[in-house]
Amino acid sequence: FFCLGVTSAGMSEPEYERLTYGITMAVAEPLSRLNPAMTFIYVSGTGTDSSETGRTMWARVKGKTENALLRLPFKAAYMFRPAAIQPVHGERSRTAVYRISYTLAKPLLPLIRSLFPSYIVTTEEIGRAMIRAAKSGAPKRVLESADIGNLARSAKDSPEPS
Repeated sequence: FFCLGVTSAGMSEPEYERLTYGITMAVAEPLSRLNPAMTFIYVSGTGTDSSETGRTMWARVKGKTENALLRLPFKAAYMFRPAAIQPVHGERSRTAVYRISYTLAKPLLPLIRSLFPSYIVTTEEIGRAMIRAAKSGAPKRVLESADIGNLARSAKDSPEPS
């Protein structure tokens, strides 16, 4: 599970690329050589630009990273693209803007989730879906929020033997 990431706010493209693409590939490339039978799961984000040509810098860099990961000789690689992530079980974002946003939105989250059920996933759902993908695979190599939620529910509905 590769969940390392930073916000691109206030960053130049070369710096964001070094942190997002460079560090990810510095980990993934040797892992793919050492254990090609492994499954690699990368947490990306909704709006990632797989064409690598769009106008949004962070989306291009994430797209470049995803594309490079999908070319590595892993048994499987999955790109998780959550839209909004609701922290549960006392988890908190380390990013101040996200913490404040979650605090302000918390009373509205049940309503928002009912209106946009395929956009918001909880940290628990992401974890369940990641475990399910690592153990049993997933229907797609690139999973958006709705796919993540569906995979998490399938993991909860039919747990695998330990």
